[in-house]
Amino acid sequence: MSELVHYAVADDIATITLDSPHNRNALSRQLVAELSAALERAGVDDAAKVVVVRAEGRVFCSGADLSEAAGGSMEEGALAIVGLQRLVLTLPKPVVVRLHGAVRAGGIGIVAAADVVVAASEATFALTEVKLGLAPAAISLTVLPRMTSRAAALTALSGEVFTGAQAASYGLVTTAVPAAELDVELERVVAALATGAPQGLRETKALLTRDLVEHLDARGPEVAALSARLFGSPEAQEAMLAFLSRKR
Repeated sequence: MSELVHYAVADDIATITLDSPHNRNALSRQLVAELSAALERAGVDDAAKVVVVRAEGRVFCSGADLSEAAGGSMEEGALAIVGLQRLVLTLPKPVVVRLHGAVRAGGIGIVAAADVVVAASEATFALTEVKLGLAPAAISLTVLPRMTSRAAALTALSGEVFTGAQAASYGLVTTAVPAAELDVELERVVAALATGAPQGLRETKALLTRDLVEHLDARGPEVAALSARLFGSPEAQEAMLAFLSRKR
């Protein structure tokens, strides 16, 4: 199969690029496995002090791969998403997300787990799980602690779209700038992070993410089981099949 995640390193920066156009960078088993491997590689790459996660195409990540989810149990997939978030949180280097376009459902877990998120103001977000009889279970471990409780309730219960500017006000992303300024702001932020000494970056990040990691470790199996139960329910299966039929 074609590679869905690319890895490159230059000038102290490891760049990880999602490139799965056939499903709008959905979290398929292959993409999650390749993204996890790329993050692990960055974690031990002496040439990299900072890690940037970005995506090709108009969509950063469309969430779970529903064509896989409609075909069977999702507990293994949910555990993989939990593990991916843990990997981002525990990586000994800052992880920065460059968010240029749409991100939906499970993809927001990557955003929430990252240390810094530079988003285009025009980028769009939506926790769409509620529309399909699901809940943002696995990603709740990082998304809910990042957002204000009022913003989390509004976005998760409505499933409605919100912008990068709103995401910044909700606490989900670090900063939102016009799309034309996205790369300039990203370069500024990454350059500032790269001035840190490796030990300082590693130990400071560990302090910042300690509570999130403890929360994730304590609740991970529980939310994965919830995710599997909901994905396997008749209501969700019917909704996912209807959604996939409309896409065709």
